[in-house]
Amino acid sequence: MLQILVRHGESVSNLEGRVQGQEDVALSVRGQTQADAVAAWSRGEFGGDSPPIDEVWSSPLVRARDTAARIAAALNLPLKIDERLQELHAGIFQGHLWADLEERFPEAVARWRSGDIDYAIPGGESRAQLAARGHAVLEALAGRDVGRMIVVAHGGILTAALGSLVGRGHPLLAAAAERPFTKLPALANCSVTRVEWPGPMLVSFNETGHLPAV
Repeated sequence: MLQILVRHGESVSNLEGRVQGQEDVALSVRGQTQADAVAAWSRGEFGGDSPPIDEVWSSPLVRARDTAARIAAALNLPLKIDERLQELHAGIFQGHLWADLEERFPEAVARWRSGDIDYAIPGGESRAQLAARGHAVLEALAGRDVGRMIVVAHGGILTAALGSLVGRGHPLLAAAAERPFTKLPALANCSVTRVEWPGPMLVSFNETGHLPAV
């Protein structure tokens, strides 16, 4: 079974440099263009004589759901939602500018920046909890009786899940640029990552060639 993992398009909070976590934030204008581009790619990649996509799954958060809805419409498929695909709950950090965090929450930011996987942001989750949740949902979806699915979610949960599933030392993850604050490999907005099951086997990571004009 092939899972196509897609990070949502750029959100308004991405554009502003703001922590969003599980806050519901809309796509920016650029994010809408990115979402349309990955939807067109999916139609071209899996339409015609190509093996089809059987299901499209999404996080319930609007930035992911809007991206996924465009993909589902392009493939003429219903959109399925799984609550477990939500981003890290960033607790007290949510809604604040990244640039302001150190001044507002110095102790919590220092603990988070230390990379301690078991440290939970006050009111939120730890990296370990995020990885366990992401691992569980991708594995559960992979057990469905379908050949191919697209899963639209968030950079944090997708990279944390992949690290748990294939190991942070996997060549594709180890070679990726790191998001400094989260200490997770970076995924571009509306990038495509492919995972084959059983295994799982990470086939590709952070493909962006379908977004040349964005």
